[in-house]
Amino acid sequence: MNRVQIATETERKYDVPEGFELPPLTGSGGIRSAGDAETQDLDATYFDTDELSLMQNRRTLRRRTGGHDAGWHLKTPGDVGSRREHRVPLGEGNGEVPVELRKQVRAIIRRRPLHPVAELRTHRVETPLKDESGRTLALVAQDRVTALVDGAEQGWQEVEVELVDGDAKVLDAVERKLFAAGARAAAGPSKVARALGDRAPLLDPKSKIKVNPVLRYAKEQRDDLTRFDPGVRRGDGEAVHKMRVATRRLRSCLKTFKRTFGDAGELRDELKWLAALLGEVRDGQVLEGKLLEGVEFPEVAARVREHLDSQIERGQSALDEALESERYLALLDRVDRLVDETERVEDNPLKRVRRDLHKADELLDQALAAGEDHELHEARKSYKRARYAVEVFEPTVGKPAKDLIKALTELQDVLGAHQDSVVARELLEQWGSDSFHFGILWARQEQVGRETYAQLPVVVETSRKKKLRKWLG
Repeated sequence: MNRVQIATETERKYDVPEGFELPPLTGSGGIRSAGDAETQDLDATYFDTDELSLMQNRRTLRRRTGGHDAGWHLKTPGDVGSRREHRVPLGEGNGEVPVELRKQVRAIIRRRPLHPVAELRTHRVETPLKDESGRTLALVAQDRVTALVDGAEQGWQEVEVELVDGDAKVLDAVERKLFAAGARAAAGPSKVARALGDRAPLLDPKSKIKVNPVLRYAKEQRDDLTRFDPGVRRGDGEAVHKMRVATRRLRSCLKTFKRTFGDAGELRDELKWLAALLGEVRDGQVLEGKLLEGVEFPEVAARVREHLDSQIERGQSALDEALESERYLALLDRVDRLVDETERVEDNPLKRVRRDLHKADELLDQALAAGEDHELHEARKSYKRARYAVEVFEPTVGKPAKDLIKALTELQDVLGAHQDSVVARELLEQWGSDSFHFGILWARQEQVGRETYAQLPVVVETSRKKKLRKWLG
């Protein structure tokens, strides 16, 4: 049974001076009244590696007692201004991190053990802010914190404002009044970061250090591997898709820019292994959606689901096993070493992009001349690699690169839809060659194949316009 509950929290934190008193917060932002304050005493033990790997990746893991949400909490980055909290009940264990949460950070901590790094005791006075109907818009928590790190104790006060049923206007209104009363935006991202002081890693997402575009792109894909790992473990289809794309982009980058990364053939093979496992899940999900769209035959829909759900289930099981394997951890280690330690830079990386585009053009011309579906599929893969190579330079080139990426994406999408129809027809022949209704589905997919093939001349012509490729030299 899955014990993990996931909640999204949106809050703002403030540093306040000793003796700070909460000002009246009603009268703006839709706040009409303040409810009765509630007092809580919270004890939390924070866990991390010796290197503070979780904190470096904007995650905090704690075991907390007291209050309404006692348990294990793993906080991870959410959308702008929010955090996602994964919660597991306390249980009866000996303080060991629950396996469900350990898996959520496996790609970050790898083989490193998690252990307590700080203990925080918080005396909290929590006040609900309500609208005219009595609905709670936000909770304001006045916290007096005592932190114990390596035997040293320190204390401070702070204020947290967390949205409940309100919106950003509520937060803005409260913030203005808190600032007027002497509060200021919190200097650190969390209580534990403040407790750890100089040991806490510096997090500067807006660093302006110039990075070679090829290395920057490779690092972005590396970061996506770990970012989408937890969602993949939960069976989130979108996370599976995005992690698969990251493996493909990284593998393509290593091949296109060989003179930057050297011989990375074995690593590309390992990325291909991971992409194949992800693909077994993702392809089944995508194909099921395409085949079942508009299907009016219940018995056909049931048979399609039976086949593809079984494929997806087997694929997810194999993927789960792989993500817990030494092979996967070793792959992540090798990617880290490659993108973090590579210093060489190619003299003319745009030459590699031109080469990839030229090769893709040649393959597509040959495929169209031959009229072979498998050759169209090879051309599609080649265009995908070329598009990834163009993506490397989008941040520095801007609109010209973005326009070319758009044209290549449209071409790739048409080729992809055509290939999907080919695969669908092959599977339908296997599953229901003796079925009239399966024959109707097959005919529909054949029609998709004809329609997508007919679209190719237009998207090909657009992708080859000289003005789109002029910036490549």
